Amino acid sequence: MKKKLVSILLCAAMISTVLVGCGSKEAADQATDETTEESAADTAEPADDTAQAAGTGKVYYLNFKPEVAEIWEELAELYTKETGVEVKVVTAASGTYEQTLKSEIAKTDAPTLFQINGPVGYQSWKEYCLDLSDTDLYSWMIDKNLAVSTDEGVFGIPYVVEGYGIIYNDAIMRNYFALEDKAVDISSAEEIKNFETLKAVVEDMTAHKEDLGIEGVFASTSLTPGEDWRWQTHLANLPVYYEYKDKGISDTDTLEFTYSDNFKNIFDLYLNNSCTAPTMLASKTVEDSMAELALGKAAMVQNGNWGWGDIADVDGNTIAEEDVKFMPIYIGVEGEETQGLCTGTENFFSINSKASPEDQAASVAFVEWLFSSDTGKDYVTNKLGFITPFSTFEEDEKPSDPLAKEVLRYMEDSSLTSVAWNFTSFPSQTFKDNFGAALLEYAQGSMTWDDVKNTVVEQWAAEKAAIAE
Repeated sequence: MKKKLVSILLCAAMISTVLVGCGSKEAADQATDETTEESAADTAEPADDTAQAAGTGKVYYLNFKPEVAEIWEELAELYTKETGVEVKVVTAASGTYEQTLKSEIAKTDAPTLFQINGPVGYQSWKEYCLDLSDTDLYSWMIDKNLAVSTDEGVFGIPYVVEGYGIIYNDAIMRNYFALEDKAVDISSAEEIKNFETLKAVVEDMTAHKEDLGIEGVFASTSLTPGEDWRWQTHLANLPVYYEYKDKGISDTDTLEFTYSDNFKNIFDLYLNNSCTAPTMLASKTVEDSMAELALGKAAMVQNGNWGWGDIADVDGNTIAEEDVKFMPIYIGVEGEETQGLCTGTENFFSINSKASPEDQAASVAFVEWLFSSDTGKDYVTNKLGFITPFSTFEEDEKPSDPLAKEVLRYMEDSSLTSVAWNFTSFPSQTFKDNFGAALLEYAQGSMTWDDVKNTVVEQWAAEKAAIAE
């Protein structure tokens, strides 16, 4: 039976004689008259004392992103100091979140707060996902269509909207466009609007890399297992997006990979114009790539706005904030001149339905504090760098780092169409890992591109069939 969060909490309250608040509008009915409740529900300005609803429970958050682990730990310490509620943060190693969650969720002291990566992730974890439709967190969502929901309730709430594309150092790009013998007739990076132009610019920059003082146009294509998500997930989203668009679908049991040649074109461009030889990429990490951009060794890198910290925190960083720019990932599809960044989310908070009522309440209160209190919002905006989907943030509370501002700029440009994050429909982490392994073999010369394509098509079908069983 579906257990509504408020029902569980009311039962717990009857047992303990302490009303445990959790942001539930139904729970508020017990404490206020109807008029007061309607007034509170309509306001977009929650009180800073949301954390007082935490009651006697504790929070165990299994974090997905290693690059912000220290920030989450700081937040946990601050929250505990402010409320007395214990908050434990454990961070899964890169590329291991699903297996870590499987291991941790089976323990007595299991995560009370975790994340799913969208509808596909929900299918794997629905047994553990509490209905959050009665929480304030859900009521604050600007676009409720972004939530993972069914006819039975809301089971995943997105907590950040992100964007990714090709990050570039505009100072290096300006130096290139100032060359008298450049091979292209455009004069700025902003004039790159399709793959053909991008390829011409990149290959000519490679020919002039000594003049530009760079080791390669692109930073290293990290293909260490667990560090290959930029290709087997994010880059792969482009051909999947266009195949879905052609077919008018949002998911499929059988992927034809009709745009595999387009994927190959941009992937080859990365490999052949990089700081690192393709045969050496098995040892490269995302951190290596971001450092290469930060240190001026490369002019471009594919990544998302979450990567700003990886750029800004590099010792000896040579790139100025005003020179950190985004361009879309062009793959040679007709009409891509009006393409924007890849914008969306795979980060959805879920609450463990098998945790105690007190721990569920504490976990909801923690995330509601995060997105409503002055302290929480400051961390969300200025340290985590989140672009949030909630109405609780004023204009001056939005991120100011250069990549977040670039995402907002692209999102606000009505002439451009953002590329949806269809990788939330990818079959499984196993599929993505196998895809990444195939890309590494291709880069090393031990697998043909036809073999890569066949791997994608066959394993997509097999993994989708396994989910349906």
